[in-house]
Formats: sequence, structure tokens, C-alpha cells
Amino acid sequence: MTRRFTLIDIATAVAVAALLAGALWVVLHGPTEPLPMHFGADGRPDRWGDRRELAGLLAFLAVIVGLTAGGLGVYAGRATDPARRRGLRLGQLVSLIVIGSIAPFLTWQILSTASQPAAAPAIVTLVWPMGFLAFVCLTLGAVLGRIPPNIAIGVRTAWSLKSRLAWDRSNRLMGRLLFWLGLGGLVATPAAPQPLGLWVMVAGILLSGVAAIFESWRVWRTDSNRQPF
Repeated sequence: MTRRFTLIDIATAVAVAALLAGALWVVLHGPTEPLPMHFGADGRPDRWGDRRELAGLLAFLAVIVGLTAGGLGVYAGRATDPARRRGLRLGQLVSLIVIGSIAPFLTWQILSTASQPAAAPAIVTLVWPMGFLAFVCLTLGAVLGRIPPNIAIGVRTAWSLKSRLAWDRSNRLMGRLLFWLGLGGLVATPAAPQPLGLWVMVAGILLSGVAAIFESWRVWRTDSNRQPF
């Protein structure tokens, strides 16, 4: 079968090239002062690095985009079933948007925090991460239930990989939970007290994952068409 390249494939290649170019620019011409590379629960920097570490982070994200979005694109190009191909393309697009947007957000967060006074309120740091996390949940949740089994995205448990019904049910549940969590998070972000708001989002994601994992086991256990281990 002839490999068909799409606009999403081109966008994936452009995103990987842009991240690698950004990493090269940072290591050659980036700020020379210490940069905050890790933040504590109160939103304040608790570990500092340099421009080489930031460049390494951008290069690492380029690899992740290439493996996830690129890998899904390869599988989509080889798929013979139109429905499966559409689902994989949808997963490719979501992974490109979500993972690709992390790099500019983290870069902005690191550089903007580095220029703040040491006594800056923690809310200045944490409001935007909460909003970004809510956006990621909303975007992923909106499509997760329509993505077929793949190598990168979804509730990939031992049970969901042995039962298509378990895959569909657990990913639909995860998608609904993430969607409503993301929507609620976006609405609450401007007024949520920090760091409570951010930690509520993180707790919601973890609980959604636990619920989806349990659902994959529950459905697999009663699926007459499940595959044996």
C-alpha cells in the first residue's frame, strides 16, 4: 500500500524541526543567567539550571512528538480500514496539539519566572499551569473515546489490549471524565485559590485514571470475546 502523507504529517515534521531548532538556538544564544527548572507545590522555583538543560528539555519533547504523533501517522498511513485510519489520524492530531504545545508553554513559564522578583506571589506562577492543564484535559477528553487501539494514546492496560470492548468502554469513560474536568478547570481557573486549584486538577486526573483502569478490568472480565493472556 502506498504511504499517503497528509497535512498532519507535514505539521508533525514541522513541529519536530521547530523544537530541535529552538533547542539549538537556546543552547547557542539563550539566557546565560540561572533558569528555574523545577517548581515546588507553592509555585516557587526550587531547582535552578542553565540554558543547556532547557535546550535538552526541548530536544526531549521533539523526540516525544516524533515518536507519538509520528508513530500514529505511520500506523494511520498503513491502515486499510477507513474508520481505524480516521481514529489514528485523530490521535495523531491530538498528540501533536497537546505535546507540541507543552514546549512553548514550559519555555515561556521558565523564562518569565526567571525574570520575576524572588518574592513574587505563587499565584502568578500557578494560574497559567492550571489553565493549561485544563486545556489539555478538555482537548484529550473530547476525542479519547473515538481513538482505536494504538501504540501511544489511550487507556492501555493489560485488559483493554485484550478486549476491544474494554478498550472502547474505558477510553470513553476516561474521555468523559477528562472533558468535564477540563471544562470545569477552565471556568474555575481565574478565581481558584492556588496551589489548591492546580492540585485539585492533578487529583482529578489521577482519580479519572484509576476509574478508567478499573473499568477496563470490569468490562474485560465479562467480555465473551476477550483474548486470553
